[in-house]
Amino acid sequence: MKIGIISDSHDHLPNLRKALEIFQKEKCEKLLHCGDYCSPFVIKAFKEFGIPFIGVFGNNDGDLIILSKMAEGIGELKKGPMELELGGRKIALMHEPAYISALRSSKQFDLILYGHLHQALLDPTPPILVNPGESCGYLSGKATIAVCDLKDLSAKLIEL
Repeated sequence: MKIGIISDSHDHLPNLRKALEIFQKEKCEKLLHCGDYCSPFVIKAFKEFGIPFIGVFGNNDGDLIILSKMAEGIGELKKGPMELELGGRKIALMHEPAYISALRSSKQFDLILYGHLHQALLDPTPPILVNPGESCGYLSGKATIAVCDLKDLSAKLIEL
């Protein structure tokens, strides 16, 4: 099972659509969003592409109730950190990286995903640590996402 990983979209619809196109081409079955969608209208793009997603809220997300309501039928949004099991793998999903050290040392997860820092990172040391960077490209000037194959836990960063 392949998953698409995205974070910090910050209302940048053109880049979000590019990312969703790449996730479709990569045949991702599920998307995981590490937070900071910002406005509820961003969720409409996820619905257009029809790829189910799970996400956590970020520190810049506006109306959490409306964001959650907009996601109904295609996605699930919650306050992080969130524990998931997909493709037989245990995944920790969060926005801010406050718990990374504790989660890594717990040895309970195969994959730890986070955002917030707007800097892409891929650390293949188990458990695999992925920050897909910012899909908006506003702060770093570099818009990135990630794809992970849960079968062999291979992951890659992709520049938009």
